[in-house]
Amino acid sequence: MALNNYATGEWMPGISVDCVIFGFHENQLKVLTLRFNQTDIWSLPGGFVGVQEDLDAAAKRVLLERTGLSDIYLEQFHTFGCLKRIQEAKKQHKEVGDKMGRTQDDYDWISSRFITTGYFALVDYEKVVVNVGAMSDTYSWKDIHEVGELFLDHSEILQFALEQLRLSLDITLVAFNLLTETFTMSEVQSLYETILGKPLVRTNFQRKMLSMDILERIEKKYTGGAHKAPYLYRLKRP
Repeated sequence: MALNNYATGEWMPGISVDCVIFGFHENQLKVLTLRFNQTDIWSLPGGFVGVQEDLDAAAKRVLLERTGLSDIYLEQFHTFGCLKRIQEAKKQHKEVGDKMGRTQDDYDWISSRFITTGYFALVDYEKVVVNVGAMSDTYSWKDIHEVGELFLDHSEILQFALEQLRLSLDITLVAFNLLTETFTMSEVQSLYETILGKPLVRTNFQRKMLSMDILERIEKKYTGGAHKAPYLYRLKRP
Protein backbone atom coordinates (compact mmCIF):
# COMPACT_ATOMS: atom_id res chain seq x y z
CA MET A 1 0.00 0.00 0.00
CA ALA A 2 1.50 3.31 -1.05
CA LEU A 3 1.33 6.33 1.20
CA ASN A 4 -0.92 8.43 -1.01
CA ASN A 5 2.09 9.99 -2.73
CA TYR A 6 3.40 11.47 0.52
CA ALA A 7 6.94 11.50 -0.83
CA THR A 8 6.21 13.40 -4.05
CA GLY A 9 6.29 16.97 -2.72
CA GLU A 10 2.66 17.52 -1.75
CA TRP A 11 3.48 17.33 1.97
CA MET A 12 6.03 19.12 4.14
CA PRO A 13 8.86 16.74 5.04
CA GLY A 14 9.57 16.33 8.75
CA ILE A 15 6.44 18.11 10.03
CA SER A 16 3.27 16.49 11.34
CA VAL A 17 0.33 17.02 13.69
CA ASP A 18 -1.08 14.59 16.24
CA CYS A 19 -4.53 15.07 17.76
CA VAL A 20 -5.73 13.94 21.16
CA ILE A 21 -9.51 13.75 20.77
CA PHE A 22 -11.27 13.61 24.12
CA GLY A 23 -14.89 12.57 24.60
CA PHE A 24 -16.95 12.12 27.78
CA HIS A 25 -19.29 9.12 27.86
CA GLU A 26 -20.91 7.16 30.68
CA ASN A 27 -18.88 9.09 33.27
CA GLN A 28 -15.62 8.18 31.56
CA LEU A 29 -13.12 10.49 29.87
CA LYS A 30 -12.20 8.71 26.66
CA VAL A 31 -9.65 9.26 23.90
CA LEU A 32 -10.04 8.21 20.28
CA THR A 33 -7.38 5.74 19.09
CA LEU A 34 -6.81 4.07 15.71
CA ARG A 35 -5.19 0.73 14.86
CA PHE A 36 -2.81 0.44 11.93
CA ASN A 37 -3.94 -2.00 9.23
CA GLN A 38 -3.13 -5.65 9.98
CA THR A 39 -1.19 -4.82 13.17
CA ASP A 40 -1.69 -4.60 16.92
CA ILE A 41 -0.26 -1.06 17.01
CA TRP A 42 -2.58 1.71 18.19
CA SER A 43 -2.04 5.43 17.66
CA LEU A 44 -3.59 8.83 18.08
CA PRO A 45 -5.17 10.35 14.96
CA GLY A 46 -2.59 12.40 13.10
CA GLY A 47 -1.39 13.51 9.73
CA PHE A 48 1.07 15.49 7.67
CA VAL A 49 1.04 19.16 6.77
CA GLY A 50 0.49 20.22 3.19
CA VAL A 51 3.05 22.46 1.49
CA GLN A 52 0.33 25.08 1.00
CA GLU A 53 -1.39 24.49 4.36
CA ASP A 54 -1.23 26.30 7.70
CA LEU A 55 -0.36 24.15 10.72
CA ASP A 56 -3.68 24.82 12.46
CA ALA A 57 -5.51 24.09 9.21
CA ALA A 58 -3.81 20.70 9.03
CA ALA A 59 -5.02 19.82 12.54
CA LYS A 60 -8.56 20.92 11.70
CA ARG A 61 -8.48 18.84 8.53
CA VAL A 62 -7.35 15.75 10.44
CA LEU A 63 -10.16 16.25 12.96
CA LEU A 64 -12.77 16.70 10.25
CA GLU A 65 -11.57 13.61 8.41
CA ARG A 66 -11.59 11.43 11.54
CA THR A 67 -14.68 12.73 13.39
CA GLY A 68 -16.86 14.39 10.76
CA LEU A 69 -16.94 17.51 12.98
CA SER A 70 -15.63 20.98 12.25
CA ASP A 71 -17.04 23.30 14.91
CA ILE A 72 -15.22 21.87 17.95
CA TYR A 73 -12.79 23.10 20.59
CA LEU A 74 -9.18 22.69 19.46
CA GLU A 75 -6.03 23.78 21.29
CA GLN A 76 -2.36 23.49 20.38
CA PHE A 77 -0.47 22.42 23.50
CA HIS A 78 3.10 21.26 22.78
CA THR A 79 5.65 20.42 20.10
CA PHE A 80 7.49 17.10 20.26
CA GLY A 81 10.91 16.88 18.66
CA CYS A 82 13.04 14.58 20.80
CA LEU A 83 15.80 12.75 18.90
CA LYS A 84 14.57 9.41 20.21
CA ARG A 85 11.48 9.83 18.01
CA ILE A 86 13.50 8.89 14.91
CA GLN A 87 14.87 5.73 16.54
CA GLU A 88 11.38 4.55 17.46
CA ALA A 89 10.03 5.67 14.09
CA LYS A 90 12.39 3.51 12.06
CA LYS A 91 11.64 0.43 14.15
CA GLN A 92 7.87 0.80 14.37
CA HIS A 93 7.38 2.05 10.81
CA LYS A 94 9.31 -0.99 9.60
CA GLU A 95 6.86 -3.29 11.40
CA VAL A 96 3.83 -1.38 10.13
CA GLY A 97 5.24 -1.03 6.61
CA ASP A 98 6.05 -4.73 6.24
CA LYS A 99 2.48 -5.71 7.08
CA MET A 100 0.92 -2.98 4.93
CA GLY A 101 3.14 -3.53 1.90
CA ARG A 102 4.74 -0.09 1.79
CA THR A 103 7.38 0.68 -0.79
CA GLN A 104 10.96 1.51 0.20
CA ASP A 105 10.42 5.14 -0.88
CA ASP A 106 7.38 5.36 1.39
CA TYR A 107 9.31 3.85 4.29
CA ASP A 108 12.32 6.13 3.82
CA TRP A 109 10.11 9.23 3.78
CA ILE A 110 7.81 8.41 6.66
CA SER A 111 10.52 7.03 8.96
CA SER A 112 12.77 10.07 8.64
CA ARG A 113 12.90 12.57 11.50
CA PHE A 114 9.55 14.27 12.16
CA ILE A 115 8.72 17.06 14.59
CA THR A 116 5.07 16.89 15.53
CA THR A 117 2.77 19.47 17.10
CA GLY A 118 0.16 18.20 19.52
CA TYR A 119 -3.42 19.44 19.60
CA PHE A 120 -6.23 18.37 21.87
CA ALA A 121 -9.87 18.50 20.85
CA LEU A 122 -12.97 18.27 23.03
CA VAL A 123 -15.96 16.73 21.28
CA ASP A 124 -19.54 15.76 21.99
CA TYR A 125 -19.12 11.98 21.98
CA GLU A 126 -22.61 11.40 20.59
CA LYS A 127 -21.96 13.57 17.52
CA VAL A 128 -18.75 11.90 16.35
CA VAL A 129 -18.87 9.72 13.25
CA VAL A 130 -15.45 8.07 13.11
CA ASN A 131 -13.70 7.52 9.78
CA VAL A 132 -10.53 5.49 10.36
CA GLY A 133 -8.92 6.46 7.03
CA ALA A 134 -6.80 4.37 4.67
CA MET A 135 -4.01 3.48 7.11
CA SER A 136 -6.19 2.03 9.89
CA ASP A 137 -8.69 -0.81 10.06
CA THR A 138 -10.56 -0.04 13.28
CA TYR A 139 -10.88 2.46 16.10
CA SER A 140 -11.55 2.46 19.82
CA TRP A 141 -12.67 5.06 22.35
CA LYS A 142 -10.40 4.10 25.24
CA ASP A 143 -10.80 5.16 28.85
CA ILE A 144 -7.80 7.39 29.61
CA HIS A 145 -6.80 5.00 32.42
CA GLU A 146 -6.88 1.95 30.12
CA VAL A 147 -5.23 3.17 26.92
CA GLY A 148 -2.14 0.97 27.04
CA GLU A 149 0.99 1.51 24.95
CA LEU A 150 0.64 3.67 21.86
CA PHE A 151 2.66 4.22 18.69
CA LEU A 152 5.97 6.13 18.98
CA ASP A 153 5.64 8.76 21.74
CA HIS A 154 1.85 9.02 21.51
CA SER A 155 1.47 7.91 25.14
CA GLU A 156 3.59 10.90 26.15
CA ILE A 157 1.57 13.18 23.88
CA LEU A 158 -1.64 11.95 25.53
CA GLN A 159 -0.28 12.65 29.02
CA PHE A 160 0.77 16.16 28.01
CA ALA A 161 -2.71 16.81 26.65
CA LEU A 162 -4.38 15.52 29.81
CA GLU A 163 -2.21 17.75 32.00
CA GLN A 164 -3.04 20.76 29.85
CA LEU A 165 -6.74 19.95 30.08
CA ARG A 166 -6.49 19.76 33.87
CA LEU A 167 -4.72 23.13 34.03
CA SER A 168 -7.43 24.67 31.85
CA LEU A 169 -10.41 23.51 33.93
CA ASP A 170 -10.99 26.66 35.96
CA ILE A 171 -9.14 29.12 33.72
CA THR A 172 -10.86 28.74 30.37
CA LEU A 173 -13.75 26.38 31.27
CA VAL A 174 -12.90 24.25 28.25
CA ALA A 175 -14.24 21.06 29.87
CA PHE A 176 -17.82 22.20 29.23
CA ASN A 177 -17.19 21.43 25.56
CA LEU A 178 -17.40 17.77 26.54
CA LEU A 179 -20.98 18.12 27.81
CA THR A 180 -24.24 18.51 25.96
CA GLU A 181 -25.80 21.97 25.83
CA THR A 182 -27.72 21.36 29.06
CA PHE A 183 -26.48 19.34 32.03
CA THR A 184 -26.99 18.70 35.71
CA MET A 185 -24.60 19.78 38.43
CA SER A 186 -23.93 16.10 39.09
CA GLU A 187 -22.80 15.64 35.49
CA VAL A 188 -20.43 18.61 35.77
CA GLN A 189 -18.95 17.22 38.98
CA SER A 190 -18.55 13.77 37.43
CA LEU A 191 -16.72 15.33 34.48
CA TYR A 192 -14.36 17.28 36.73
CA GLU A 193 -13.68 14.24 38.92
CA THR A 194 -12.93 12.11 35.86
CA ILE A 195 -10.50 14.64 34.41
CA LEU A 196 -8.77 15.30 37.74
CA GLY A 197 -8.74 11.64 38.72
CA LYS A 198 -10.02 12.24 42.25
CA PRO A 199 -13.34 12.69 44.12
CA LEU A 200 -14.62 16.15 45.02
CA VAL A 201 -16.85 17.16 47.93
CA ARG A 202 -20.30 17.76 46.43
CA THR A 203 -21.28 20.79 48.52
CA ASN A 204 -17.93 22.52 48.00
CA PHE A 205 -17.95 21.82 44.28
CA GLN A 206 -21.49 23.11 43.80
CA ARG A 207 -20.74 26.25 45.82
CA LYS A 208 -17.63 26.88 43.74
CA MET A 209 -19.47 26.45 40.42
CA LEU A 210 -22.30 28.76 41.41
CA SER A 211 -19.94 31.41 42.78
CA MET A 212 -18.21 31.65 39.39
CA ASP A 213 -21.44 33.03 37.90
CA ILE A 214 -21.01 31.09 34.66
CA LEU A 215 -24.09 28.84 34.82
CA GLU A 216 -27.72 29.56 34.06
CA ARG A 217 -30.33 27.37 35.75
CA ILE A 218 -33.11 26.64 33.29
CA GLU A 219 -35.53 23.94 34.43
CA LYS A 220 -36.06 20.72 36.31
CA LYS A 221 -34.96 17.43 34.78
CA TYR A 222 -37.96 15.22 35.34
CA THR A 223 -36.60 11.69 35.63
CA GLY A 224 -38.42 10.56 38.76
CA GLY A 225 -40.31 12.07 41.65
CA ALA A 226 -40.54 15.86 41.55
CA HIS A 227 -38.69 16.21 44.84
CA LYS A 228 -35.73 14.30 43.36
CA ALA A 229 -35.54 15.99 40.00
CA PRO A 230 -32.21 17.84 39.62
CA TYR A 231 -31.95 21.25 38.05
CA LEU A 232 -30.65 21.61 34.52
CA TYR A 233 -27.96 24.18 33.75
CA ARG A 234 -26.22 25.62 30.73
CA LEU A 235 -23.35 28.03 30.30
CA LYS A 236 -24.45 31.64 30.37
CA ARG A 237 -24.57 33.17 26.95
CA PRO A 238 -22.35 36.22 26.37
